[in-house]
Amino acid sequence: MIILKTPAEIEVMAQASRVVAEALDIVRKAVQPGITTEELDSIAEQEIRGRGALPAFKGYRNYPRTLCASVNDQVVHGIPSKRKLKEGDIIGLDLGAIVGGFYGDSAVTVAVGSISEATEKLVQVTKEALHLGITQAIVGNRLSDISFAVQQHVESSGFSVVTEFVGHGIGRQLHEEPQVPNYGKPGQGPRLQPGMVLAIEPMVNMGRSAVRILDDRWTAVTVDGSLSAHFEHTIAIQPTGGPRILSQL
Repeated sequence: MIILKTPAEIEVMAQASRVVAEALDIVRKAVQPGITTEELDSIAEQEIRGRGALPAFKGYRNYPRTLCASVNDQVVHGIPSKRKLKEGDIIGLDLGAIVGGFYGDSAVTVAVGSISEATEKLVQVTKEALHLGITQAIVGNRLSDISFAVQQHVESSGFSVVTEFVGHGIGRQLHEEPQVPNYGKPGQGPRLQPGMVLAIEPMVNMGRSAVRILDDRWTAVTVDGSLSAHFEHTIAIQPTGGPRILSQL
C-alpha cells in the first residue's frame, strides 16, 4: 500500500534527508587514494550522529555498517572494510539517516583521483539519468514514466540498467511501496500523487546488466566485471510544479 505523507511529515523527512546530504558531502570530499572504505564509514557515522540523527543502514537486516561503499564493479551494498582506494577507482557512497522516526536516503558515485573518459561518461550518464527520472515525478504522471526516462537515457548512451535492484517509497520505513524500477514502458503503474515520497536510484553498468551477490550476502557485483555507478535522491511529489528534492544541499 502506498502511504502518502502529510506536509508536516515531509518536513521531518526533509530534515533527515538534509542530514544525509551534509554527511554524504563530507564523506565525498574525504575520498582520495589511500583512504580505506572503513575510514569513510567512520566519517559517515560521526557526521550523522553529530547532527542528532541515527544511521539508517546500521543494523538494518543485520547490515553491519553505516555506509554502503561500492567500489568499481560493486553495484550496491558494498560493506566498508580495510580496502584502500586507488587512483582511477570509482566508489558509490550510499547513506541513510533517521530523524524523528522518518528516513532520508541518498547516494553518489565519486571518482578517486583521475579516471578514464569512459568511466567519467558512465558516472555522468548515471547522474543525468537520475535527474531525468526526477523531472517525471509530477502529479498525474505514472510511476513508470520515471522508469522509462532513466532507461531511455542509459541505454541510448550505451550502458545497461540494473534490473535486480530498484528505487522505492520511503517514510517511516526505509523501504515502502511503491517499488521504482529503472526500466519499463511509460504510462504504467500508479498515478503520482501529492504526498508520495520516493527514493529514485539508477544503478548503471558499463557492460551487461546482470549482477551477483558475494558470499557476504550483501555486496552486489557485475557478473561481467564491468564498472557500475549509482546515484540516488529522496524526492517528494508536490501538488503543483516539479518535485522537491529533499536530499540535496
